[in-house]
Amino acid sequence: MRVTSDLWVSALLRRVQSEGGFGAVVRRGATEAGAIFLTLRSRTGDIDLYGPAPQTGYDDARPTERHFTPLVNAGAQEDVDAKLERELRFDPDIWIVELEIGEERFAELIEIRTP
Repeated sequence: MRVTSDLWVSALLRRVQSEGGFGAVVRRGATEAGAIFLTLRSRTGDIDLYGPAPQTGYDDARPTERHFTPLVNAGAQEDVDAKLERELRFDPDIWIVELEIGEERFAELIEIRTP
């Protein structure tokens, strides 16, 4: 059974903060099963956006884990905002979580799948 989006985001934020990073919920979505989108802000001001990986990216042996796929790489705030606006029109129950932790630590915390 997959944990709720609310619990997963809370655990992620605790892990990020325990690593000395910063994390905040920008938009709270559906508690039980809202899709989660993560923004990773670099020190240079670039922003990466990650969204839920397609279902084909999941391992049948472990279908309850959350995987993410890159949607915007080293983009500007406007690029990320435009993508998130499109996602919100499609599904108003999404979560948006902003993180500042560094790419190395991020890759340790999040399972990334490329399409």
